[in-house]
Amino acid sequence: MADRVTVIGWDGSPLTDAARSALAATTLVAGAGHHLALPEVPAAAERIRLGSVSLAARRIAAHRGTAVVLADGDPGFFGVVRTLRAPEFGLEVEVVPAVSSVATAFARAGMPWDDAQIVVAHPRTLRRAVNVCRAHSKVAVLTSPGAGPAELGLLLEGVHRTFVICEELGTGREQVTVVTSDKAADHTWRDPNVVIVIGGPVAAPENGGWIAGRDQTAVPAAEGHGGPPSRGWALPAEEYGSEPDEGETDRMRAAQLARLGPRVGDLVWDIGSGSGAFATEAARFGAAVIAVDRDSDACARTLAAARRFGVQLQIVHGTAPHILEDLPEPDVVRVGGGGVAVVSAVADRRPERIVTHAATRDEAELIGRDLTEHGYAVECALLQSVELDTRAWTEKKRTVAFLLAGVREGRIEPPR
Repeated sequence: MADRVTVIGWDGSPLTDAARSALAATTLVAGAGHHLALPEVPAAAERIRLGSVSLAARRIAAHRGTAVVLADGDPGFFGVVRTLRAPEFGLEVEVVPAVSSVATAFARAGMPWDDAQIVVAHPRTLRRAVNVCRAHSKVAVLTSPGAGPAELGLLLEGVHRTFVICEELGTGREQVTVVTSDKAADHTWRDPNVVIVIGGPVAAPENGGWIAGRDQTAVPAAEGHGGPPSRGWALPAEEYGSEPDEGETDRMRAAQLARLGPRVGDLVWDIGSGSGAFATEAARFGAAVIAVDRDSDACARTLAAARRFGVQLQIVHGTAPHILEDLPEPDVVRVGGGGVAVVSAVADRRPERIVTHAATRDEAELIGRDLTEHGYAVECALLQSVELDTRAWTEKKRTVAFLLAGVREGRIEPPR
């Protein structure tokens, strides 16, 4: 096993005394080609070109002597330190940090980044990274070959974003380019690069933020409300400027949200968005949301609700199921209208979960049977909600509806 392993971050600045001392004493150096070409790397040291960090870690573990691993940016931030410290390698490492590539990218853009989401895009995680870019107003994407600016732009079709693309930070070939997302696929971008994705309202809160990685933009008060949106989930329909539809009460919405569990990295379809209440609350959980409605007034209400609560939605005006054909693949779907025909079309797209409601038992049976035939495990419950006047404790309103939830059978949860 290596006697000592030092991980050195490199951001293009001159190496620190600690880094130079570690390199002078090392007998093995691992890094990318531009790291191994640094003049401080001893000529007699064994050299490993860093491709797979796991393979390099095995060679380092078997090495007799001292080892240095060079990595771009801060190696403890989505970097090699995590892999090197894995129990199977038994390595204890010392770290000489550098400025992270994300911090450098935002510095080049002249922007604060405490309110930014930060994601890593590999071919297997690209779709989830894109969903974060759909849902949030400021995202930094650490890209990789096959999951770079061009791929991000292609998958963001229909959503306007601005890309700040920072190529080869810290090198003599460093370049910063600003393009709209629809133009990103027209260029060939050099690796490594970081993409800052900007869209929607981005403004610093008046008194500064207090927690990193959260949208901190102050939410404007809506006309007639006199203040910011109310605290809580499954808020009454009045909070969204509309009257509740039969079967679309806040209690039903709470149950539907609970069954779907929207989260960061997911894409949610809300078909028949109505007031925009469900779409807005799913977005407040951090998910990307596409709200669909055939009624232009409903689309306008959904947009107003999203603005009031400070969330990003993509709103599609059209009639399901036909309008769904060109939408990107969903993770979870709420069907608020359209009945069994729309539920069947959604099930053909194989989302992980589907929820809907029915007014009658016959309709619930038809929907449940269709979901079962599509390979979903179906749950159905009759939900009754009775609203009381607490002054006299008398009944004000009673609603009854069937809640149906389908979970795709054989679904294996991806790592989060």
